[in-house]
Amino acid sequence: MSLTRAEIEEFWDSWLDINRKAEASGDWRVMAEWYAEDATYGWMLTPDEHFMAVGRDQIRDWAIGIEMDGFDGWHYDYQATVIDEKNAMVVGFWKQRAGITDDATGKEFEIPGLGGSWFGVERQPDGDLKFAWQRDWFDFGAMAHTMGAILKSGKAPDTLHERLKVFGLGVPGHYKPEDLPSTVWPPPVEVGQFRTQETAPEATA
Repeated sequence: MSLTRAEIEEFWDSWLDINRKAEASGDWRVMAEWYAEDATYGWMLTPDEHFMAVGRDQIRDWAIGIEMDGFDGWHYDYQATVIDEKNAMVVGFWKQRAGITDDATGKEFEIPGLGGSWFGVERQPDGDLKFAWQRDWFDFGAMAHTMGAILKSGKAPDTLHERLKVFGLGVPGHYKPEDLPSTVWPPPVEVGQFRTQETAPEATA
């Protein structure tokens, strides 16, 4: 079923609203209801380690649960949004700021570089809109650098210290690329439903 731009914009506004409520409370799990029951949510940490949650429960418990625990005071302000109503997609570009002041600059610690989320929006059988998939991107090296600077400043709260102990393939949702339960690219994109440029022909000798 096709979606109108007005419908997607209304849904997106509700998403921005629940993001602010989650930031204020420090509990991001309240955002789980914006995802379809069978939604997938993933991102790349390193070429050898990816995160993937499959289904609303894993998204609640892992992606916006374990992964976000300890980031009290952090905020992820959307700087720009691109809505594609033809393909029912939204791309949001956000900055990651810590809510902790860097004494050297007088500004909040911030993870430099571009970060964002790419969403697929889908109408459910009951008529509601939900995210069918989400894929994030950010610079993992830049994130590690900023985390190190926060720890060095002595301002990192105990909750962040505890969160930074949680890493590696033993954490729920962390996989080697060959073991991922869903594709790195969103499934409908991976199978070519939205391809806009064909692969160039191979060069001949």
